[in-house]
Amino acid sequence: MLEDCKNAQERWGGVHGLIDRWLEQRRSLLISFIELKEACDSELEAVSKPRIDTFSESLMDYISAGHFEIYPQLAEEARAFNDESALHIASQLLERLEMSTEMVLEFDKDYASMESCQQHLVRLPAWIDRLARGLTERFALEDQLIARMHAAHTPLSNKTLA
Repeated sequence: MLEDCKNAQERWGGVHGLIDRWLEQRRSLLISFIELKEACDSELEAVSKPRIDTFSESLMDYISAGHFEIYPQLAEEARAFNDESALHIASQLLERLEMSTEMVLEFDKDYASMESCQQHLVRLPAWIDRLARGLTERFALEDQLIARMHAAHTPLSNKTLA
């Protein structure tokens, strides 16, 4: 997953400062995820609530930035180029992204309080596996969204649209 993140930054880095910051946030999220997974793998009972909170906050910040900053900005740029096809594809991708958003919210709820964290600690490795699959799919969908929405802004695409 971390290598895919680097590839996305290479492809779209510099396209827009907001996307650059978001892709860096993705990279930080992945580092936090890997650290939490490694802690779970080595000694689950020693995984602290602050460590889970750090990951969960990073995850929620990333998801929120996508929903409230990145996706609307990409849609606005597509509208500026009158790219209805990109908007339609974005709508379909956003529907699919909603499933992983619900999963993230469920994870956050399960580990929100000290009591619920202790209650669900035994399920943390299963959650990590589930999140790995969900985030892998989410990042692929987001990369498709960025690629399609960005296509409306490249000089070559503009010439073919004209």
